[in-house]
Amino acid sequence: MTKPFYAEPILNSPYLPPTRHHALGDDGQPLEHPPIEGRRRSKYVTPVPKARRWKSGSARGQTSLGFDAEETSESGYNPTPIINEIRGHIESWRALPNPNDWGVTPVTQRLLQHWRHHEFSNQQPFFCQIEAVETAIWLAEVARGRKQYAHIFRHLQEANRDANPELFRLALKLATGAGKTTVMAMLIAWQSINAARQPNSSLFSRGFLLVAPGITIKDRLRVLNPSDTDNYYRTRELVPAELMTDLGKAKIVITNYHAFQRRKAHDLNPVGERLMQGRTGQPIEKQESEGEMLARACGELLHLKNIVVINDEAHHCYRERPGTDEESEAKGEDKEEAKKNNEAARLWISGLEALKRKVGLRAVYDLSATPFFLRGSGYEEGTLFPWVVSDFSLVDAIECGIVKLPRVPVSDNAVNAETPVYRNLWDHIGKAMPKKGAGKSGELDPLSIPAQLQTALISLYSHYKTEYDEWQRAGISVPPVFIVVCNNTASSKLVYEWVSGWQREREGQMQTIHHGHLELFSNYDKNTGEPLPRMNTLLIDSQQIESGEALDASFHEMAAAEIDQFRREKQEREGAAAGNISDSELLREVMNTVGQKGRLGEQIRCVVSVSMLTEGWDANTVTHILGVRAFGTQLLCEQVIGRGLRRQSYELNDNGLFDTEYADILGIPFDFATEPQQVKKNPPKPVTRVAAIRERERLAIRFPRVAGYRSELPPDRISATFTPDSTLTLTPELVGPCETRLEGLVGEGHDISPDALDDMRPNSVAVHLTKRLVERYFRDGDQDPPYHLYNLIQPITRRWIQNHLKTTGGTKIGMLTYAEIAEKAAGLIYKAIVREASADGSPIVKAMLDPYNPHGSTNHVAFNTTKTNLWTTSPLKSHINYVVCDSDWEAEFARVVEGHPATLSYVKNQALGFEVPYLSGSVTRRYLPDFIVQLDDGHGADDPLNFVVEIKGFRGLDAQIKAQTMETLWVPGVNNLKIFGRWAFAEFRDAFAIKDQWEKLVARCAECKADA
Repeated sequence: MTKPFYAEPILNSPYLPPTRHHALGDDGQPLEHPPIEGRRRSKYVTPVPKARRWKSGSARGQTSLGFDAEETSESGYNPTPIINEIRGHIESWRALPNPNDWGVTPVTQRLLQHWRHHEFSNQQPFFCQIEAVETAIWLAEVARGRKQYAHIFRHLQEANRDANPELFRLALKLATGAGKTTVMAMLIAWQSINAARQPNSSLFSRGFLLVAPGITIKDRLRVLNPSDTDNYYRTRELVPAELMTDLGKAKIVITNYHAFQRRKAHDLNPVGERLMQGRTGQPIEKQESEGEMLARACGELLHLKNIVVINDEAHHCYRERPGTDEESEAKGEDKEEAKKNNEAARLWISGLEALKRKVGLRAVYDLSATPFFLRGSGYEEGTLFPWVVSDFSLVDAIECGIVKLPRVPVSDNAVNAETPVYRNLWDHIGKAMPKKGAGKSGELDPLSIPAQLQTALISLYSHYKTEYDEWQRAGISVPPVFIVVCNNTASSKLVYEWVSGWQREREGQMQTIHHGHLELFSNYDKNTGEPLPRMNTLLIDSQQIESGEALDASFHEMAAAEIDQFRREKQEREGAAAGNISDSELLREVMNTVGQKGRLGEQIRCVVSVSMLTEGWDANTVTHILGVRAFGTQLLCEQVIGRGLRRQSYELNDNGLFDTEYADILGIPFDFATEPQQVKKNPPKPVTRVAAIRERERLAIRFPRVAGYRSELPPDRISATFTPDSTLTLTPELVGPCETRLEGLVGEGHDISPDALDDMRPNSVAVHLTKRLVERYFRDGDQDPPYHLYNLIQPITRRWIQNHLKTTGGTKIGMLTYAEIAEKAAGLIYKAIVREASADGSPIVKAMLDPYNPHGSTNHVAFNTTKTNLWTTSPLKSHINYVVCDSDWEAEFARVVEGHPATLSYVKNQALGFEVPYLSGSVTRRYLPDFIVQLDDGHGADDPLNFVVEIKGFRGLDAQIKAQTMETLWVPGVNNLKIFGRWAFAEFRDAFAIKDQWEKLVARCAECKADA
C-alpha cells in the first residue's frame, strides 16, 4: 500500500494557510496514516526518508541540528515555543474582520488588504511570504507595549543581548524557493510608506541597507529599488498604485558584506610611503577610517537616522560566542571552513555595529532558509538563531508544493555497507580524493578518480539522460541541469575533466586527450577532438565568484580555456565590446543565466562547483545533484539541496494545487524523498520565449506610464452627458442576497429581505450621493470640500438616479448609501461630468505620468511562457515574435489586425508594463488592456493613431468602469499631453464580428480625417 505521503505529497494551496499535514513519526518519517487536519507546529523535521538499511551505532559523521534545544542547553534560548505562540496570536489577529480592530496604521491596513485580497495578474504572494511580513508588522505595531506579550520581547531581548549585544535582530525563516526577495520588498514597502506618511513615528524608517553574502545575490536584489524597471513593487503588484509615490521616497542601498572590509587608504610602495612621512617619520594611516568605510558602503544612508537593515542569507552574520575557541580546536578542512565562517560573520556583524554607532538602527531583519549558527561560532553547529520569530520549513514548503520534492537513496545492493553507499558518498571516497587545491596538487589524472564516484556519476547521469530526452520530446528548449558540488579546486578539476573531457600540452600544442565520459556533458567533438562551439559543462569556483574580487591565479589558469571560449561566445552574441568584461564577471554571468533562454548560460547542462554553491544561485532547471565532499551537518545538506528545489512551473492544476516536481540527489546525506516506487511523472511543459525581435525595431511601440489624472473643471458651469455605460444595475451579486429563507431543525421558517430600505426616498439618496461627489471629486487637496457646488451637482445626481439606476432581484435604491456602491455611482456620474466638460475639445483632463518611469516600450518585452495558444506574428506587423492568447478571440483579433493594410504595428499587452489606473469604488486598481494597435488613419505612418483595444466577452460593472476610465480620463488625458501622439480606445465584444467591427472602425477613423 502506498503511503499517503507518497501518493499525495502536496496537500495545501501555496496561497492559503496550510490546513493539513502528513503524519510523521517521532523520527520524522511518514506513517501509514491519512493526512492530519490542521497546520503542523513549528519543529525541525528533516524532509527525507531514512535509509531502509542501517546498522545501529554506525558512525553517521553528522551532528544533529539543535532546533529544538532545551532552554537550559548551551544554545541559550529555544525559539520554538515563541514561534508557535506568535503564530497562534497572528492567526487570531488575521481573522479579525474589521481592519479598524487590527491596531495598525491606515497604510498598514491598506497594504495588508492588498496583499491578502488583491487579484494579482501574475504571480501572487505565497501565504508564507505574507505570514512572514505579518509577523514583523504584528510585533512592531500590535504587540509592542502590551503587557500580555511582554514575555515575547523579553525572550528576544535576552537572546540578542547574549549573541548580538549591540543589535536587536528579528529572523524570518522561509524555506528555499519560498521567495525571500518578495518578503524584503513587502517589508520595505510597509516601513517606507508608513515613514513617508508619518515622518515623526518611532516605528518606521525610509532608509534601508540590504546586505547580501555575495555579489550574485546583490545583483539579484536590484529589483528592490523602486527606480529599477523590473522592481517587484510594480511587476509583482506588491504596492497599490496610489502608494507608489510615497514608496519613491525610500532610500535603499544594496551591498554585500565584503564592503564592510576597511580598505587601504593608499597604494604607495615602501619608498613612496617614506617620502610621504617626511622628516617626522610618523606612520601614514594605512586603512580607511570607520567613517570612510561606512560612507563608501552605505552612501546616502548616512544622512538619515535610524535606518532598517535587512540581512539576506543572515546565517552568515553572527558574533562568535565569548569564551570558546572552536576554530583552533578543529583540524584540516574543518579548521579552514571554521576560519572562513568566522571571518565572514565577524566582518558582517562588525559593519552593522559600526552603522548603528553612526546613525542608529530602527530594526534589523534577518532572512534565511537556514538561520543556524555555523561551525566555529562557539554554539553547537546547526543551533537555530534564538531570535527567529517566523518559520516556514522545507517540509511545509513541500506540502504546499512551493519546492521540488527531493529524492535520496534508501537502499542498494552493496551488502556489506552499513547504509546505502550513495547516501553519504564521501565516507567511501574521501580518503582517495585530493586534500589540497589544484595549485598545490600538481597535475592529476582524471582517470584516477575513485570507482564509487565514477559509478555514482554514471548512475545519476543515466537518469539525467532519461529526463533530458523527456524534455526534448516535450519541446523544452533549455536542458535540465546536473550539478556536482566538490570540496576543493583539485577535486572539482578532476570531476570536471572526467565528465567533460580534457586537453594537455603535447609537443608545444594543446591536444585533446579525452572527449569526456558523459556524452551530453562533453565539451569536445568526439570525432575531431576540437572544443565544441558551445560548452555543455561549466566549472565554477562559487566562493571566488561571490566575493566580487578577481579570480585566484590558480583557478584563473585552470579555467583559462573555458573563460576564453565563453568570451568569444559573448562577443559573437553582443559584439566586440563584450570582450571588456572581467573573467570573474563573465563566469558569474554564465552561472547566473543557466537555463535562461537567449542568455550565455542557456545550454549549460552540467555545473561542477567548487565550494558550497549554497545560496544566490536560483536556476529552476536543476534536476540532479551529486555531492563530492563532506557534509558536517544537516544545515549544509539543506543549503546544497536547496539549489535543486526551485520549481520550474507555478501553474495550478484543476485542484488548485501545484503538480509535484522532483529533484534526485546522491552523495548528500540529508536524512526526504519518495520511497523507491514507480511514480507517474509529468514532464515539464515546453517553454516558449516571447521577446522583442531586434530586426523589427521599426515596429516598436512607445506608450505612457500613467500614474493618475488631474481634471480642471470650469467652476461656473457643471453639466453631464450620460451614456449607456453610465448606468449602474444593482444586483444581489453586487450587494448581497435580498431574499433569504431561514429555517431551524423543526418549526416554521420565514423569509428575510432588506425591507427597511423601502423608506428611503430618491431625494434622500440624491442628497447623500451629491455630498459624496463633492467630497470625493471636487475637493482640492486638503482644502475643505466646496459645498457651494452642491446646488449645481444635485440636479445631475437626480437625473442619473431617475434614468441610469436600475434595481433587480429585490435590490433597493437605498443601497446607494452603501459606501462601496456610492463610490461606484459617484465615479460614473463624475466621468459623465468630465465627458461633457471636454466635449468641445477643451484640455480638461491631464494624465499624470509615473515620475520614475514616464514611458515604456515594446523593446523591453522578454519572458517565457508555457502556454500553447500562441499566434506567430508577422515580421511586418509586430515587434514581438508571439501573441500569447488567453482566448481564441485574441487569436482572431491578431489575424484580423495583421491582415488589414492600415495596421502599422501591434502588440499584446503581456509583460509590457502598460497599465491604466482606475477607481473601483474607493480602491485604486490597475487595468491591463489587451492590445495596442498603431493605425494609419490617413495621417501617414509618421503620425499613427494608437488604439488601445479590449477583447471582452462577459461585460460586468468592473469592465464598464474600465471603459469609462479609458474614454473620459486616460485617452483625453494622454492626448492632452501631446508628447505620445494620438490615442483612442475600442472594445470588441463579439468574436464573430471582430473583422467587420475592425474594418468599420478603420473606415470611421479615415472619415474623421477626411472631414477634418
